[in-house]
Amino acid sequence: MAHLRNELYVYWINSEGVTPLSSGKDEAPEGTAGSTFMVPKKEISMVPDMGKWKRSQAYADYMGFILTLNEGVKGKKLTCEYKVSETVEKLLDLLGTLDRWINETPPADQPSRFGNKAYRTWYSKLDQEAEALVLAVLPADKCAAAPEIAVYLKESVGNSTRIDYGTGHEAAFAVFLCCLCKVGALRVDDQLAIVFKVFNRYLSVMRKLQRTYRMEPAGSQGVWGLDDFQFLPFIWGSSQFVDHPTLEPRHFIDERVVNEHHQDYMFLDCIKFINEMKTGPFAEHSNQLWNISAVPSWSKVNQGLIRMYKAECLEKFPVIQHFKFGSLLSIQPIKP
Repeated sequence: MAHLRNELYVYWINSEGVTPLSSGKDEAPEGTAGSTFMVPKKEISMVPDMGKWKRSQAYADYMGFILTLNEGVKGKKLTCEYKVSETVEKLLDLLGTLDRWINETPPADQPSRFGNKAYRTWYSKLDQEAEALVLAVLPADKCAAAPEIAVYLKESVGNSTRIDYGTGHEAAFAVFLCCLCKVGALRVDDQLAIVFKVFNRYLSVMRKLQRTYRMEPAGSQGVWGLDDFQFLPFIWGSSQFVDHPTLEPRHFIDERVVNEHHQDYMFLDCIKFINEMKTGPFAEHSNQLWNISAVPSWSKVNQGLIRMYKAECLEKFPVIQHFKFGSLLSIQPIKP
């Protein structure tokens, strides 16, 4: 299984093809040696373009990244022990800065309940500082990648015109992390910290943004969607539960179980947030999740959520039309 994880990881970290990862810590990933970085731009402008996306190196790299992390967190608690590298610490500092800016930018008094305009003030700070924030995370020899990678950071926090947030923004943060792996800032042994430390901290900042500025869900399917804002923590969170000796899918709708275990499991922390934000019977406001609670095993939940993610997020034109492609996540067809 460890070998499979390495193979998967190399698949997206090395755009030249699948080869075993070297153990040499100072070697740059092959796919970035002598790279010419570029500011990412949109490439999917019409529904027929979706085929180009599904055949692209970007799609293969992105799904490889998601599935590698899915495999890496399998059966592990958020509170387990894992390595926290200097880059991970720098990413936590970056997210801490975004959090501090929320405190420094209180919501404005306005008649409309949703979409507080102070979000735009908060976003303008990120817009100005994103490149500098990314530079602080990158190794010195990869600073040329900052303008390209900073685009994904800016895309990951919501839309400043509509003041909304959805799974496309969440995907941009995963791309941001994937790019940091591609340039060698994050490495194979950062896998657990990427999900449990960095992505989890990102989630807490996004929840604070959503609450503080009353952000609208972007492209929400309402009661028929999995969640108003997130998807990836349900995938990785269900993987954490695979082969759990006592907790089954039916248990996550029990509030006592949620309160007792949410600090160990990402999936339950998502349920806790939903319970705090929504009123009424769970089966009514979160029907898809209610249905998932009837699935017999966590491995089936996990496999089903991956299929659902592809179908409902990655294969939907309204989501992918906003996706941006550069040198690190390329629209070029996957190499045979």
